[in-house]
Amino acid sequence: MPRLTDYTSFADAQAHASTDALWQLFDGDRDSCNIAHECITRHADGSGRPAVRIAHADGVDETLSFDAISAGAARFAHWLDAQGVKPGMRIAFMLEPSLAFYVCLFGAMQTGAISVPMFTLFGPDALRLRLGDCQPVILITNAEKAGLAREVAGPDGPRVIVADAALLASLEAYPAGYTPRTKASDLAVFQYTSGTTRELPEAVKHTHKSLVTLMFAALYGTGIRPGDEFFCPSSPAWGHGLWHGTLAPLALGVTTGTFAGRFDAVRLMRALSEYGITNMSAAATHYRMMKNSGKAADYAFHFQKLSYTGEPIDPATLEFIDATFHTSACSMYGTTEIGVVLVNYPGADDFTVKPGALGKAVPGQRLEVQRADGSPSPVGEIGELMLWRRGGWETTKDRARIDGDGYFTHCGRADDVIISAGWTMSAVEIEASLLKHPAVLECAVIGVPDAERGQVVKAFVIINCAGSDALVKELQDFTRARLAQHEFPRIVEFVTELPKTPAGKVHRKMLRDREAAKIIA
Repeated sequence: MPRLTDYTSFADAQAHASTDALWQLFDGDRDSCNIAHECITRHADGSGRPAVRIAHADGVDETLSFDAISAGAARFAHWLDAQGVKPGMRIAFMLEPSLAFYVCLFGAMQTGAISVPMFTLFGPDALRLRLGDCQPVILITNAEKAGLAREVAGPDGPRVIVADAALLASLEAYPAGYTPRTKASDLAVFQYTSGTTRELPEAVKHTHKSLVTLMFAALYGTGIRPGDEFFCPSSPAWGHGLWHGTLAPLALGVTTGTFAGRFDAVRLMRALSEYGITNMSAAATHYRMMKNSGKAADYAFHFQKLSYTGEPIDPATLEFIDATFHTSACSMYGTTEIGVVLVNYPGADDFTVKPGALGKAVPGQRLEVQRADGSPSPVGEIGELMLWRRGGWETTKDRARIDGDGYFTHCGRADDVIISAGWTMSAVEIEASLLKHPAVLECAVIGVPDAERGQVVKAFVIINCAGSDALVKELQDFTRARLAQHEFPRIVEFVTELPKTPAGKVHRKMLRDREAAKIIA
């Protein structure tokens, strides 16, 4: 009987995709399920087949097999049992991709404990807030971060364990097999979004059965199928890197790849070429950095499917992708809270990818662009993107428009809308226009207070030449000519860097906060 992984077309997705069909891809059922078993243990057949390829920033390549991760995770699960860890307790780990990372991630989930990944570049405030929120009993990190971890944890906080060679060696005393007894409804992962430390988002709590619904995004957002050589450079401390870059491919028995250490676009491209990667899902920033490196022509690529998430890709970067990789980049839209809901069906020959569009709904989802009064926005009109959940409309806090063919296009966060002298403008559209100018490498646009107009547009711009008043006027005229006479940055500030979230997205809120602080001062 055909499985969902046997189909690749958009038409087949609409005809065959269902939650029941997704469950057929797994060993577990609606009563009993375990993410570690589905992703690792059932694929560990003694063959040494690779599960994860790691491109380290220092140039080292590392390959971890399903067999090695499975044995290590089982031993770590037994070790946790010996430490008195009980189901439902939280195990936090602040590690780069490595054998220790995957052993901890999957070992904790096997026991029924809850895995809580932490970003390795967290400072003391960010780490303290998250530890205080999730209350882990153990925090596992590397030698470099151990001092910070112990200082933040204090005498009453979690026990800090260093994941070094000595720890891995000590695990050898435990059996290489473990039988999980988790229910499908048991909690498995606490996932934090990449918000500011001053406004810590509540952890999104995922159960073991969350892996099943994730497959909608895997099959139709990233287009993963058995036989792919997959890669996701996003950190597995965040939703994209963990769920779409790690759990989804491994659950289908697909070898995945990841990046460890300080990101470098040239190092990434070398890995993509040498690993023979055919399917990559990355953040918009990763593609932009590859373009800006000027080194893409030095490598041979093998892509058949590409996807991106996190924020829109500007037209210049989309042109670079088409010219360099000869494959359309497919947007995948969602959040850690709601999951992926709009996709472009990578690999589907009967689905037309519209550059810059979010695509169409995953099977079974219903979305609508609405006006402030709750009525549907007509074709082409910007409104709030709403999702039908639990018998009612829920806001995504994003703005969008829909075209005559049913494709959705992202028009910025609700708080990224700029209203100046009665005109409503999108920060995303102004940024996309500026990025078409040959002197602009990166930019961010916000609204700043203005006595006459209420707000005016301010652009923070990174350029590849010297800034000048003449260039400011050139950028303003360049934008007006492409958007509208009123739609341009009245203030331009040349900068050398832009604040970004840990997940790599431009942090417009931080820019707004900085501008507000200037007014107060």
